[in-house]
Amino acid sequence: DACYDSDEYSRKLTGGFFKSQGVKSYFSSAKSSVLSRDGMGLRLRLFVGSDAPELHPLHWELLRDPDTNFLIATSQDILFSRYLSSLDWRPVRLKPKSEMQALVVVANPSDLEANHFAPIHVEAELARARQALDDIPVTAIPAGSGEHATLTKIVAKLAENEYDILYIVCHGALSGADEPVLWLEGEDGRAKKTFGKDLVVRLQELPQRPRLVVLASCESAGNSAGEALSALGPRLVEAGIPAVLAMQGKVSVQTIEQFMPRFFESVRQEGHIDQAMAVARGLVRDRPDSWMPVLFMRLKSGRLWYVPGYADEQKFDRWRALISDIEMKKVTPIIGPGTFEPLNICIRGIAERWAEAFQYPMAQYERDSIPKVAQFLSADQSATFPYAQLVSYLRSDIQKRYKNDLDESMLAPRAPLMELIDQVGARRRERNPEEAYRILAQLPFKIFVTTDTNNLLANALREAGKEPTVMLCPWNKYTAKQVANASLDEFEPDEKHPIVFHVFGKMDEPDSLVLTEDDHFDFLIGFSRNNNLIPEVVREALADSALLFLGFQMDDWGFRVLFRSILAREGGLLQKYSHVAAQFAPEEGRASDPKGAQKYLEKYFARNAQINLYWGSVDEFVKELWKRWNALPA
Repeated sequence: DACYDSDEYSRKLTGGFFKSQGVKSYFSSAKSSVLSRDGMGLRLRLFVGSDAPELHPLHWELLRDPDTNFLIATSQDILFSRYLSSLDWRPVRLKPKSEMQALVVVANPSDLEANHFAPIHVEAELARARQALDDIPVTAIPAGSGEHATLTKIVAKLAENEYDILYIVCHGALSGADEPVLWLEGEDGRAKKTFGKDLVVRLQELPQRPRLVVLASCESAGNSAGEALSALGPRLVEAGIPAVLAMQGKVSVQTIEQFMPRFFESVRQEGHIDQAMAVARGLVRDRPDSWMPVLFMRLKSGRLWYVPGYADEQKFDRWRALISDIEMKKVTPIIGPGTFEPLNICIRGIAERWAEAFQYPMAQYERDSIPKVAQFLSADQSATFPYAQLVSYLRSDIQKRYKNDLDESMLAPRAPLMELIDQVGARRRERNPEEAYRILAQLPFKIFVTTDTNNLLANALREAGKEPTVMLCPWNKYTAKQVANASLDEFEPDEKHPIVFHVFGKMDEPDSLVLTEDDHFDFLIGFSRNNNLIPEVVREALADSALLFLGFQMDDWGFRVLFRSILAREGGLLQKYSHVAAQFAPEEGRASDPKGAQKYLEKYFARNAQINLYWGSVDEFVKELWKRWNALPA
């Protein structure tokens, strides 16, 4: 039986996989084509469909290159992973390298020996994990005596902090139905058998999940633990975890002590998980269990982090021009939904849930687009239905996710949505001196253009001692009437009395909202038709100042409609200025080729309006802007 001889297993697996001359020729051709380019490597992703789960237990990491007979998994020229699709359509949002955090869990129930398992040395396993993670900050469970590694505790920790890495050490086994079972702890410290499906569901319910889950067999684990952990890997990826590293059997402590530190060192240095696997496996290639670590992944780029401000090797270099324009009162911030990212996450999730609940029939990649799904609901149900559903879903999401930040009265079933958002925003600004709205409110802008439909910006300005005038963009009959009645033509804003111009309406005025696809088309027409109703100072700011775009996805409907409306204005002097957009890099799940999409966006915005892109989050950009602003001579 070849299963007990890794060399023989490898020979038979390779022979069967490359039995077809067509498969062998295609592999050789792809390898030659890619490796002939300098600095390039071949990404080999083994796709195992959900209808063929019996193929997962095969030890694919023993597959050899038919041309060289070398193990593919140890080659740094061929980056091997098991690629899986996911039922979760949410894009994978990367974090800055400097903000990576890990949650390490070691489960050692007090009655392991009674259940015929060897005890786990908690301190030794925690030390091994910390050594591997090196300078990545670690939160441990248990953190001290009396704390237990329960499923509830793990999920609570993940919910209260956005961990990038979840590292679990525990015993495991397969049930009679081949269901993975993890031996975690109960509240009393005794063994609590946790089915893999329960862990998957609890992680799936989190608004933000770890980007990498490491399922590590402990030194005392048997082969059954490895089988259970590796069987759990595909289920976690299919449920939305971007990458899972598991062990296929009992791995020696010597292999783990070499493999894990090298793996995380490469992750920290280069950021690519599949490349780190190849580097680490290459280090232990001569050990008999080098094939046991297995990587399940749904990331096409394999990237875990990014460096803010950089596009490839080019760093954002327009800070001086931006600071100079702010000093001259010639910058107009245009604020998008991503400026308050927690609320933006809720909205994207709502679109997906609508699509699922109401059986959205169009393309899968549209399922997180509020305009597209809302358009479907307005036709399928009624014109007012999307707004009512949006308010209901947002209220429920905010109450669930931020219940610790809310007064008890705000947890009522019909609590006012705007007051809920106000309260969450106020608590965040109070706790975080570098919160984006708090910083923006302190900068000397006299006009703010925002697509946000809440009061967060106006509230932050009031907290900064300013007196904002809030107005709607006159894009339809309702908003045109409101603006006409406001009589703001002679109003002259300054940094103490700024204008907050809501282009897409406000949530507490339903008829002002730009929500569906039809609304966006109507906005394009109305913005131009009612141009004379827009205060002259706002028109001048959009035509003759440096524009600072914050919190947009450049491929979103809202941004594209607003951007085209601004470019279409006659008599504009935008070419005089260096405009800036803080832009998240194209995300896994939203772009088939994130790096290609990034280059396309750079060319598009440079050609159309000389917009310089800062690749990073609004928070990172605003913190850096505030630091540079405060560094100016008094």
